[in-house]
Amino acid sequence: MSSNGNIIPSSLSIKDLPWQIAWDKEKCTLCGKCTAVCPVHAIELGVFQKRIVDVGQGLNATPGNVYKTYYGIRQRTSPAYHCVGCGMCAMVCPNDAIMPVHSDESEKLKFHINQGGEPERRGGRRNVPGGILDRIKFTRISMLTDPALDAGRHQFEMRSLLGRVLPPEENIRVIRKQGWIPPVREIYPLIIGGMSFGALSPPMWEGLQMGVAYLNEELGMPVRISTGEGGCPPRLLRSRFLRYVILQIASGYFGWDEIIHAIPEMKVDPCAVEIKYGQGAKPGDGGLLMWYKVNQLIAAIRGVPTGVSLPSPPTHQTQYSIEEAVAKMIQSMSMAWGFRVPVYPKISATSTALAVLNNLTRNPYAGGLAIDGEDGGTGAAYNVSMNHMGHPIASCLRDCYLNLVSVGQQNEIPLFAGGGIGKNGNLAANAAALIMLGASGVQVGKYVMQAAAGCLGSETGRCNICNIGKCPKGITSQDPRLYRRLDPDDVAQRVVEMFVSFDTELRKIVAPLGRSTSLPIGMSDALGIDDKAAADRLQIKYVV
Repeated sequence: MSSNGNIIPSSLSIKDLPWQIAWDKEKCTLCGKCTAVCPVHAIELGVFQKRIVDVGQGLNATPGNVYKTYYGIRQRTSPAYHCVGCGMCAMVCPNDAIMPVHSDESEKLKFHINQGGEPERRGGRRNVPGGILDRIKFTRISMLTDPALDAGRHQFEMRSLLGRVLPPEENIRVIRKQGWIPPVREIYPLIIGGMSFGALSPPMWEGLQMGVAYLNEELGMPVRISTGEGGCPPRLLRSRFLRYVILQIASGYFGWDEIIHAIPEMKVDPCAVEIKYGQGAKPGDGGLLMWYKVNQLIAAIRGVPTGVSLPSPPTHQTQYSIEEAVAKMIQSMSMAWGFRVPVYPKISATSTALAVLNNLTRNPYAGGLAIDGEDGGTGAAYNVSMNHMGHPIASCLRDCYLNLVSVGQQNEIPLFAGGGIGKNGNLAANAAALIMLGASGVQVGKYVMQAAAGCLGSETGRCNICNIGKCPKGITSQDPRLYRRLDPDDVAQRVVEMFVSFDTELRKIVAPLGRSTSLPIGMSDALGIDDKAAADRLQIKYVV
C-alpha cells in the first residue's frame, strides 16, 4: 500500500511475498534484536489495537467494547522492503519466537519488483537446480590396490602449471630470437576466483588473504587468490605476500593506477596478471559495483568519486575486436613486469570462446585462458542476464581443450574453468570432472563465500542481495554495522579447513587412476555419465 494507506497496483499482502515472517506473540519478549539485525528492514515493531467484547457481570450489565493496545512484530509488504529469507532474525532471537518461512504460493513479487521502470538486479545465483557436473561419474578404478588406502598412503603431486609451456624446440627458437623463456608458475589447481576489494567487505577480503598466506607458508600448498577488478590495498602490493596473488585488471581499469605506481616498490612479483573481459553469470553486462558499496575507501583505491555506480566502460575505440584487445593487453602487461609474470585473459563461456583461444595459440606471451561458465559470479546483474544468457562451463571447456588437442597444443596453454563449481556442495568431484575434461585448474568464489563465511544465499531465492551492500553476514557489505559481524580470523581458519578437506577428497578421486605424479588433465576415458546426449557432447562414456 502507498504511504497514505490507499491500495495501489503494486500493493501486496504478506501471502504474496516469497518469504513470510512467522512470529509467536507468546514467546516474544520484545527485545528488538530481530528488527535491529534485519538487513532489509522487512520487519518493524508495531503498535496493535485489539477490540474485545465485554459482556459485563450480572443480569443488568450492559455489553460494551474494550480496546487493548499491545506491541508486536509487523512484516512490511512493500516490494522495496520485502523479506529475503536470510534468517538473521531467528539467529539472534533468544526465545525462538520468529522465523522466515517460504511461501507455498507462486511468487508474485517478481511482477512488482521493477518499480520506477528499472529491471531487478540480483546479487548472484542462477536459481537453476542440478547440473551436468554433478552427474558425471569416475568409472576407471584400479584393481591392484585398495583405492581408499592409496589416497591416504601415497603422496600425490596436486600441482598445476600457470603460464605458457612451450615445447623444447619452440623454447630454443624463442631463446635464440628474444633471449627469453615464457614464465611459468607451479600452483594448486583450486584457485580463489576474482572477488574484488569493494565487492567483498574488508574483513572478508583480509580473511581470505590470511588463509591463503597460511596455506602457502605453513602447509606448503601453493594456493593462489585473484584480486578481482578494483585494485587492492597498497600495503599488499608492497608486501612479500603478493607472490600468492593474481592481480586482475578489467576494462574499467579501476585501481590500476595504484598497482602501476607500486611496481618499482614491489618486493616480489605477483603470481600472474589476469585480464578480465567477461564474467559467466552476466555475459555482455560487464562488471558493476553499485553505488551502495562505493564508500570513501573504495573510491580512493579506485580513483573515483564516492557514491557512484562503477560499471565497466565499453570497449575503447582503438580496440576493434576481442582478439586485438587481448593481444594488446597481454603485450603491455608483460612489458610492465619485464616479461617475468604470466599474463592471461579471462572470458565468459560462449560459443565464440574458440576464437579467443585460437588467437592465443599464436601468441607466445599468452600464459593461459580462464573461462567463466554461466553459473559463475555474484556481482550485480539483471535477472534476465543471469537466468537466460551464458554457456555451461563443461561443454565450453571441452570444446576448447579438444581444439588444443587438434593442433597439438593441449600441454602448452593451460585452461582454467569457473562457474557453478561446487554449487551443490560437491566441490572436489566437480573440480576433478573439469580437470579430466581438460582444465588445468578451477576457480571458485561462491563456494568460498559459503564455506568460509557462511553465506546464507541459496538457489531457492534466499537472500542473494550481495549487490546492494546489505549482506546480513557482512560478507559483501561496506557498511561497518554489518561487516563487523564477520571476524577475519574465523574466515582464515575456515579457508584453511576448506582447502585441506578439498585436497583429501581430490586425492581420493585421483588415487584409483594410477596418476601419482601429475593431475589427470584431459583424462576423459575415466569419466562416464548416464545421459546419452551429454556423453556425446562431452565425448565421454555413456554409462547406465
